[in-house]
Amino acid sequence: MKAIALVSGGLDSTLAIKVAKEQGIEVTPVYFRTSFCQRESFSQLEKNIGQPVKVIDISKEFLELLIDPPHGFGSSMNPCIDCKILMLRKAKELMSVLGASFVITGEVLGQRPMSQNRQALNNIEKKSGLTGLLLRPLSAKLMPETLAEKEGRVDRSKLLNFSGRGRSPHIALAKKFGITEFAAPAGGCLLTESLYAKRIKDLIAHHQLDLENIELTKLGRHFRLSPQAKLIVGRDEKESILLEKLASKEDIVLTPNDVLAGPTALFRGRPDVGLIELAGKITVSYCDLNGKKEAELFVKNGSAEKKLRNFSCLERKEFAALRI
Repeated sequence: MKAIALVSGGLDSTLAIKVAKEQGIEVTPVYFRTSFCQRESFSQLEKNIGQPVKVIDISKEFLELLIDPPHGFGSSMNPCIDCKILMLRKAKELMSVLGASFVITGEVLGQRPMSQNRQALNNIEKKSGLTGLLLRPLSAKLMPETLAEKEGRVDRSKLLNFSGRGRSPHIALAKKFGITEFAAPAGGCLLTESLYAKRIKDLIAHHQLDLENIELTKLGRHFRLSPQAKLIVGRDEKESILLEKLASKEDIVLTPNDVLAGPTALFRGRPDVGLIELAGKITVSYCDLNGKKEAELFVKNGSAEKKLRNFSCLERKEFAALRI
């Protein structure tokens, strides 16, 4: 008997898989990646469950949820319920491909107030098209029987009744399975962070929400210079290098010359002389000028030759209102 298991990389999905495997279920662990998940490695999870994780990117489809999610947002810009419905729908599509009979998740009743209360869990199961086909091993005894349980293919007596936010039962079960190391839960969704969410709201407000712009939201200091133009200023050498790599042929890259230290900045949008001047001044304001009031920046647009220009330094309070 085969099943697909949705994983976050954290302990709950690990335990759900281990409980299923104890009953001889052949599990395919699947991680649905979006642009906002920070999980980079599954090495610990794969070590704990003894098999590789199948990673599938759904970033493009996920973007549609940020405009007007049917079930609303969580504490910030996180459409948790609709996100889970989308992932489970994708899992359902995989069932016939992988020969799976049902889907497993590590959800625990009551662990999260918005997306894991009883009504939400029932709604998610129904809207994903997995009624009777969604097994939550950690809270199964508190939920209606699945089709696999009714047919005797899964022994309900060997499933669990975890509920609430307490972690003691999880830690005890992990110890039973010999799991001593595990990653933090959920993979750290950036959309739950209020400061980051402001950048996403800004993109939506200016009709600039796409995968390329989302990658830039993860880097640097952001400034809205006009409805059509943004400036991103690197915070360190690593970010400065990444900004140069992510620059498109239409972007303008500003790089300091002959300063003690200074960031690379990326101007994206419709340029004009006034905006480039402002972008240069903001960039210079983050340079170590060793007492000087201005500095030279290399200004490069796509494949065009770099040109040196002088820009004066602004007081940061002069452009603080532009920061996103």
